Amino acid sequence: MRIGELARLTGVNAHQLRYYEAQGLLEAERGANGYREYAESAVLRVRQIRHLLGAGLSSEDIAYVLPCAVGEVPELPGCPELLGAMRSRLRRLDDQMERIARSREALTAYIDAADRMGGDSYPPLTGTVTR
Repeated sequence: MRIGELARLTGVNAHQLRYYEAQGLLEAERGANGYREYAESAVLRVRQIRHLLGAGLSSEDIAYVLPCAVGEVPELPGCPELLGAMRSRLRRLDDQMERIARSREALTAYIDAADRMGGDSYPPLTGTVTR
């Protein structure tokens, strides 16, 4: 099937499909006319990629785990290397969430302080500006 058909069947635009191919996540043959030709199994592969992206995995992570994926909502074997890669990604996500939570708390504190101070304009006018 051509890229347009794959895009229609998966709901993923052609640009993203070409990106997946460039990342080594999806394979296409080239027809004599130069068009990409995808196997029927590409539909399943794209759906697996989408589910793994939704889990927060990077395309590099996905390239590592995809050969082991089974089924549309991929089941992954519990081999130590695969579990290690996924746990590492989970730790990175946890770290990001902690940083975001701290940023949110700080921003909330600034907003609360600004609300308490009040004011009509920004920046505050303290005198006459001469040029």
